[in-house]
Amino acid sequence: MSRIAVNARVMNAPLTGTQRYTTQLLARWKGSVDVIAPQRRVGGVSGHLWEQIILPSKLGKRLLFSPSNTGPVQEQNQVVTIHDMAVFDCPETFSPRFAAWYRFLLPKLIKRASRIITVSNFIKERILAHTDVSSHKIVVIPNGVGPDFCPEAISGLESVVQSLKLPTRSYILVVGSVELRKNLTRLFEAWLKVQDSLPNDLWLVVAGARGNSRVFAGSQFDNLPQRVYFAGHVDDFLLPALFAGAMIFTYVSYYEGFGLPPLEAMASGTPVLVGNRSSLPEVVGDAGLQVDPFNVNEIADGIHGLVQNSDLRLSFQEKGLSRSKMFSWDETARKTWEVLQLGASAV
Repeated sequence: MSRIAVNARVMNAPLTGTQRYTTQLLARWKGSVDVIAPQRRVGGVSGHLWEQIILPSKLGKRLLFSPSNTGPVQEQNQVVTIHDMAVFDCPETFSPRFAAWYRFLLPKLIKRASRIITVSNFIKERILAHTDVSSHKIVVIPNGVGPDFCPEAISGLESVVQSLKLPTRSYILVVGSVELRKNLTRLFEAWLKVQDSLPNDLWLVVAGARGNSRVFAGSQFDNLPQRVYFAGHVDDFLLPALFAGAMIFTYVSYYEGFGLPPLEAMASGTPVLVGNRSSLPEVVGDAGLQVDPFNVNEIADGIHGLVQNSDLRLSFQEKGLSRSKMFSWDETARKTWEVLQLGASAV
């Protein structure tokens, strides 16, 4: 059986969902795989050139695992994880150049690779809709959640408040890159409608860096409602307490390949309100309040109902904690390893 090499180009980028996925798997396979990454940080065209030209020259007879929605097209002895097909389903949310490149790359990569892993049944359906690949080639392995995300993490809230300079200890939380798919414009419109009927010390806290302009179409917010606070990028070690300290967690994104933040919120004991599109119903189930992400009034009613009804919050808190136990990084790593072992044994 040949060794397995991991395409770690993505680890040069700031930590988001794809990087967390890769980090969590590598932590569980330590010493069992060969990690290949650029010698220095490369992005944009340089990163793609490294991946398409230099990376294949380093593989020898090893199976390649590319965990981050991209990989060298020429490499057939490869397992690729596809996290989403957003460049096909909502191309307007990306820069034209980025969308064009990935619309060219993904079908060829998916057809060429020996096996495709994806993180939700929704994305499996989208892969089949946009390519002619056989469904038997695709394996669905959901993401997981780590033990750091737990109700007890609230003990670190004071440190988070000081580090992020939060204006309050009473907040509704949003976590994710500030980009169009996250639907923040409609969320802010809903917040404007409902905020006067809520406690005066309750704020809407948005944690996440602005999307890379080379990747995402810009998100500009004019005339923000009162009591909205942009925390910017939040270091990983602060996130568990930030999740656990929130009154509720909102995630009205209209397109997600999986949706890690709602899962992390549920594991933290925080009631969640999510959009009822793409993969989010698959992840959250009946353990969160689902709303139409395109209906501002429905989002507003959902926020109001959760804030004002403590029994409803408690119900979703209990359901969320129970459902989050269905998702584990250990299990994600184990199932992914089984797929890779099958591929390596065929080499």
